[in-house]
Amino acid sequence: MTTVESVDGVRKIGKRRMSPGRWFLTLGWKHIIGIVVCVYALFPILYIISVAFSDSGGISSGLFGTFTWKNFITLFTSNNPDKPFVKWIFNTVWIASIASIGSVFLSALAAYSFSRQRFRGRRSGLLALILLQMFPSVLGLVAIYAILSELYKYVPVLGLNSPWGLILIYLGGSLGGGTYLMYGFFNTVPQEIDEAAKIDGASHAQIYFQIILRLVSPILAVQALLSFIGISSDFILASIVMNKPDQFTLAVGLGLFIDQPYSKNWAMFCAGAVIAATPVVTLFLVLQRYITSGLTGGAVKG
Repeated sequence: MTTVESVDGVRKIGKRRMSPGRWFLTLGWKHIIGIVVCVYALFPILYIISVAFSDSGGISSGLFGTFTWKNFITLFTSNNPDKPFVKWIFNTVWIASIASIGSVFLSALAAYSFSRQRFRGRRSGLLALILLQMFPSVLGLVAIYAILSELYKYVPVLGLNSPWGLILIYLGGSLGGGTYLMYGFFNTVPQEIDEAAKIDGASHAQIYFQIILRLVSPILAVQALLSFIGISSDFILASIVMNKPDQFTLAVGLGLFIDQPYSKNWAMFCAGAVIAATPVVTLFLVLQRYITSGLTGGAVKG
């Protein structure tokens, strides 16, 4: 409700102050729910950070009971061949980078074909991409292991215990979702641009690489970032394909700190988890506006 006051002959319109009870019924309870949700979401993260900086090695030291950099220093300076932390970081970065770049390249090619070309099986192919996303990837673990086991006999570099075999699996797994995500964004680019380029004598390759890819750069950044985050945090596929500690990714290698039933070093595990999450979270926050525009841009026309 508003009130009208007159000050020196000038009418001044102001809002009547809301009573505490009415404020709580209209807005206050929303703030309380928001605070509870934030505390519920942030408490596990704060507890992991607290354990990472503790010197007890366990998880019962309380929230920030002690503070030391010993766990982080040990991870980078340890010469234990069974737990090469720096090697795990290197494996994770280069595997995730190559798989993300390859995923973006293949998905963009497929999305451009579905968006611009008209061929037999186009609609059924798009429907198949949607149906594939309904099945969880864990259903194919047995088949993946069997294929890689047989492939190792003929092409060892693409079989079990090979990073290139793991990269191929990641490429195939992200192709369906990435293609459908990019397909909606490609449809927002007017086809008049293609027609104008064809009149000027441009080929399909020139239109794709020199014009279209520049216009859809936000969705390329989104697909690359989502692929990198998913691959760098994957545990199941990497643990099945890789068997040697020096070839583990970071997610698999950190499990070695807590795999023994009576000697779990939770402090080292949490320190490694904090190191692994820091660059990903930073990159996600930096590119957040690109993610928002890329995910919503393809919803306009599809």
